[in-house]
Amino acid sequence: MTAFKREGDGGTPVAEMKLLYGYRRLDRLRSAKSRLVLKATEARDLWCDEPSHPSYNRPVSRPLKASHEDMMRTDDLYDICLVLDWNLTARKRYGGSAIFFHLSHDDYAPTAGCVALKARDMLRILPFLRRGTVLKVIK
Repeated sequence: MTAFKREGDGGTPVAEMKLLYGYRRLDRLRSAKSRLVLKATEARDLWCDEPSHPSYNRPVSRPLKASHEDMMRTDDLYDICLVLDWNLTARKRYGGSAIFFHLSHDDYAPTAGCVALKARDMLRILPFLRRGTVLKVIK
């Protein structure tokens, strides 16, 4: 965790972050009840994490030569992927990008700065989450 988030530092921002919307893999997870808008993840969906790019910390579509996250990962981490308002509303270059609330590995291996839960826990709380719900990361 870090109070001074910078692009590529691997830290999770110590902050209060609002939930905005999310993505879900319909090919793997059909029934996920939520009051959040959950967009169906498509093969073209990317998230730009290149600070010098005009679409830095924004959803983009392939093809994209700049550095990016693939939103349709081969593992299951982004089967449910909720977008947190970190460096989005008030975007700052190198301020950190692609900070999501998504599914964890079975062993809770560290993320690259995101917050993660096991699928069963995410599915349990998902119906209670809505746009504007605040996720607090504290030390």
